[in-house]
Amino acid sequence: MVLKPKVYQFLVGVFASLGSVLFGYDLGVIAEVVASSSFISFFNNPSSTQTGIVVSFFTGGAFCGAGLAGPIGDRLGRRWTIIIGCIVYLVGGALQTGAQNLNYLWAGRWIAGLGVGFLVMIVPIYQSEIAHPSVRGTITALQQFMLGIGAFVAGWVSYGTYIGLTSTAQWRLPLGLQMLPAVGLAALIFLFPESPRWLIDHNRPDEGLSTLARLHAHGNEQDPWVRAEFDQIQESISYEHDNEAKSYVELFTNRSSFRRLLIACTLQASIQMTGVSAIQYYSVKIYGQIGISGSDALKYQAINNIIALIGEALCILLIDKLGRRRPLIIGNLCNMVCFLIACILIAKFPPGTNNNTSASWGFIIMTWLYNFSFSATCGPLSWIIPAEIFDTRTRSKGVSIATMTSFAFNTLIGQVTDTAMTNVGYKYYYLFIICNLTNAITFYLFLPETARLPLEEMNYLFTNAPFLVAGHDKNLYQANYAADLERRALEIQEKGNAVEQHEQVATN
Repeated sequence: MVLKPKVYQFLVGVFASLGSVLFGYDLGVIAEVVASSSFISFFNNPSSTQTGIVVSFFTGGAFCGAGLAGPIGDRLGRRWTIIIGCIVYLVGGALQTGAQNLNYLWAGRWIAGLGVGFLVMIVPIYQSEIAHPSVRGTITALQQFMLGIGAFVAGWVSYGTYIGLTSTAQWRLPLGLQMLPAVGLAALIFLFPESPRWLIDHNRPDEGLSTLARLHAHGNEQDPWVRAEFDQIQESISYEHDNEAKSYVELFTNRSSFRRLLIACTLQASIQMTGVSAIQYYSVKIYGQIGISGSDALKYQAINNIIALIGEALCILLIDKLGRRRPLIIGNLCNMVCFLIACILIAKFPPGTNNNTSASWGFIIMTWLYNFSFSATCGPLSWIIPAEIFDTRTRSKGVSIATMTSFAFNTLIGQVTDTAMTNVGYKYYYLFIICNLTNAITFYLFLPETARLPLEEMNYLFTNAPFLVAGHDKNLYQANYAADLERRALEIQEKGNAVEQHEQVATN
């Protein structure tokens, strides 16, 4: 059976997203690991600071990995960067699984994070560069969906090992299982195409054309749409080489590039300040604030992961229809409301002073609603938008810095959450209530709509759109590259038809 081109692109995107499964699994499993009795006993009752290091070293390593992946992605290509990330991750996973003391575990966490930094930075770039503009959001949203798959698996593995095991396998088994997706991704990635834009940008136009044909037209290099996109990409890359940022320094000095970098970094930082990492890393302790025990907390968090998958699946189905701005703004406002209600419940019905079952269930439901809101909007968009707003020459560099920003804030939240909840309790939620509100306001004012635009139009968009986009008609600052692509394809098709008719006449 011959797959439709968009189905083929989708399946390639799904496979590449195995790298995101690793990150999602770790986000979900570490809460059980640090809360398990065998872990606490084996590592001699670690302090909250030491536990925080177990969590934050992973994201600290990912920060460094995302930084390294930028230049490597530009130099070696998207597929080789994925390979390197997988190998590094496997080394870190092995060290964690066999850890004999905290230093051993910390080293494994940092190295595994380094590998994840490579993968979560490069995979959305790869996805966006192979996708048709009409389905680019859907395919790039797979990053968050597969992250959710990882968290879903981790949730039920965590619950099973927490209640079913008492030896060190209670935490070693969950940490060891995380290596399996990395093996599959590393083994099979070269069966899939390299990014056509990277190939064209590195003076390999014939391979770029062949790859575009493979992605969009069953290998037919004479397909009008393929030829039109190839010509448009070549023209855009030629312009980029002459006019756009060529180095990390120029990302900060070129006005258009810096604007995109600022939006991408602000978005990635804002995602961590929604409170999602605090919930994922410390779900057991957060549920404990309302009087829910460890095993029940893990069960409810596992259900939470199913709800997240539903939200992420909904995003995949609708994101290219709804756009980017509106879901991101509405999602942050919904997050704020959920945190506000959860905060009120804990303040009014503190654990230990009563046995208010309704308050406990109200808190659980707010956590679930928050996760649905985040997973249907903010989570996927944090990968979609940075991967599509940069041009080919700066994409790897810009997404690298944005991903580093994400992991920097992730590390911060991972390190301070345990201490903050111990000392200030529910008042810690004030931070996330305020940040979700300011996130919504920021994106309403400054984020232009990028849905369904070819990647080659982003230069025009971020050069010509007003800095404050709220209240402006988006049609006034779009160059209609999508229409240009269709026009080029029609001209090529008409030219081909004319040549064919001429040959038929000559033959007759």
